[in-house]
Amino acid sequence: MRGAVLWDMDGTLIDSADFHWQSWRETMAGEGVSLTHEQFMETFGQRNDAIIPRWLGADVSPSRMQAVGDAKEELYRKLVRTNGIQPLPGAAEWVRRLYRETWPQAVASSAPRANLAVVLEVTGLASFFQAIVSAEDVTLGKPDPQVFLTAASRLGMPPERCIVVEDAAAGIEAARRAGMRSIDVRAKSLAELPLGAFEELLAISY
Repeated sequence: MRGAVLWDMDGTLIDSADFHWQSWRETMAGEGVSLTHEQFMETFGQRNDAIIPRWLGADVSPSRMQAVGDAKEELYRKLVRTNGIQPLPGAAEWVRRLYRETWPQAVASSAPRANLAVVLEVTGLASFFQAIVSAEDVTLGKPDPQVFLTAASRLGMPPERCIVVEDAAAGIEAARRAGMRSIDVRAKSLAELPLGAFEELLAISY
């Protein structure tokens, strides 16, 4: 039985950190908060509903949190569209190769669906994925496994036949909790993966 590959987006398929930093810094400045890069990095990859209360206070109203998050994401998408964004080394090549080899693939990310759509459009990778799971599709962020289990379900694949590609410790832990194998791109660039890496990983899943 063929396996499936579940891709994180930010830091895995693309290097979006600078655009996220610029958009968060400008948005929070408008809220009267002088955000440091260290504060940004401490929250990078988390859901907005987990990030914003840290900077605006735990008592921030849902409406204000939604407005701030929407403003930040709109600015992020504008930066991506205006400047373009490139897949990380090896990422697009692996996505295309796995597609040719008929591996089902999904994007499984904590980012809003509109962000994922813009990135996939700009990078030209949209047609290679059979499912997309975004922040709107889940209620719990990584390291909870919900995002990966949802992606596996949409692909019609059991968790044990799925491989997660991730760049964050929380994502690797989410994959483990989901009963899935993972490739940690912090340890190895996708461009350095040997041919057959995904098949070999599934072969030792039992």
